[in-house]
Amino acid sequence: MEPPPVGERAGSYKAPARPRVLIVGAGIAGLGAAHRLLLQDSQRLADVRVLEASRRVGGRIRTARLRNKVFEIGAHWIHGPSKENPVFQLASKFGLLDADALAEENQQVEVGGHPLGPSVCYSSWGQQLSPGTVDSMGLLFSTLLEESRQFVHKAKVPAPSVGEYLKKAIAQSVKEWPDDEETKRLKLAILNIFFKLECCVSGTHSLDLVALGPFGEYAMLPGLDCTFPDGYEGLINCIMASLPEGIVLFNKQVKTIYWGNSYLEQMPTGLSSGVQVECEDGETFAADHVILTLPLGFLKEHKDTLFCPPLPPHKMAAISQLGFGTNNKIFLEFDQPFWEPDCQILEIAWANESPLAEPPADLEATWFQKIAGFIVLHPPERYGHMLCGFIAGKESEFMETLTDTEVLTALTQVFRRVTGNPQLHPPKNMVRSKWHSDPYTRGSYSYVAVDSCGDDIDLLAQPLPEDVSDSKPPQVCFAGEATHRTFYSTTHGALLSGWREANRLIHFYKKVPHAVL
Repeated sequence: MEPPPVGERAGSYKAPARPRVLIVGAGIAGLGAAHRLLLQDSQRLADVRVLEASRRVGGRIRTARLRNKVFEIGAHWIHGPSKENPVFQLASKFGLLDADALAEENQQVEVGGHPLGPSVCYSSWGQQLSPGTVDSMGLLFSTLLEESRQFVHKAKVPAPSVGEYLKKAIAQSVKEWPDDEETKRLKLAILNIFFKLECCVSGTHSLDLVALGPFGEYAMLPGLDCTFPDGYEGLINCIMASLPEGIVLFNKQVKTIYWGNSYLEQMPTGLSSGVQVECEDGETFAADHVILTLPLGFLKEHKDTLFCPPLPPHKMAAISQLGFGTNNKIFLEFDQPFWEPDCQILEIAWANESPLAEPPADLEATWFQKIAGFIVLHPPERYGHMLCGFIAGKESEFMETLTDTEVLTALTQVFRRVTGNPQLHPPKNMVRSKWHSDPYTRGSYSYVAVDSCGDDIDLLAQPLPEDVSDSKPPQVCFAGEATHRTFYSTTHGALLSGWREANRLIHFYKKVPHAVL
């Protein structure tokens, strides 16, 4: 790979009067970084530009509309909406939430997520299962999952993955069940639902891929998870409205980032070590600093060609070892509901499935069995009669390759089978996400995989060059949800990471004489 022409390689760093900061990616991390940099001093702004590969802002925040109905193709909830959550604070400031979300008591609830309300669990043989049995298996799973968070910083763990730990505990528990074999099989089929749900939460194909030791580092904030009545993109639009017009350049797919000694530029004030970003369309951008907010899935695919010189080996290893999976949503609109008015979730237990058995290998025949459940979107006055199914992993990626007709046909057959109603009307509309197919994300969000740890997240977040000092500035900074050690996979983690890298530059220039930002 040939670097662009360079200037004279001599001299020491001299701070520019208006540092040029180039932000790659206009998701909430990138826009958050731009917002923070540009709010420091209205008279002495940094020269900030944002390069966005697509035609839209928001990244993995994406709201779709079908007539007057709002669908969250990407981020769905504010997880832990409370004073500690910056997304919640911004949404409150911009007036984007309803009264229930803003209620003080909701902000103080310690639930670790969104508790499920009344639900119905069907069997694949066409019966509604006992709520008591379903609840007891849900309690067992949640208890064991909470136990799996207790091994942080332990010198020795009982299993390499969360999945293996849970399966060992369940196998032991089954030995103590006083039930007949048929009831045991039913309970295991129900337990498998919760494994699928946790795969969606973690964004992984299997819990066998999620490292046990670091699992408890992920931090959950207080507050009852809430949604944006008019769509998550409203938050992005408000941030964009506060930025100077034209700051975001669209359709700018980054090809190569030249950093280190591969690009030195002669500056009017003296010699300055710089960075150059080359886009796929041939246009280049010179900057003093680049803040990269690229999804980990994109970095995994392009890490070998994106940087000149290549990334340090340990940063390359962190990118390779950390997990990044796919979690998709399928929205289904019905003319009339086949569920009860107070029902909030529909689940399906498939015959002969068990967390202790190998999953079906034939994706074409069984992909839909990986759907963790269907949430009933409330209130019906806003959404009509709408279900949202969640599906993760290889089955989710396979679903993306199917046509809308194929997906609708398969799910209609599923609903007719489990309800025992062969005349059940099919959904009249469908909207679904395809995050793995998106060339700029290649999946949904990150997790700490087996053979990786929280230190890898910190390595990914470390700026380049590595010997940054008061006289040697950071050239390439890394942000995005996968760079936040305790809030990875969340929008608040992404936002905080963008602020972190903006603050890094702000603090650097506060230390450098005669420099402003």
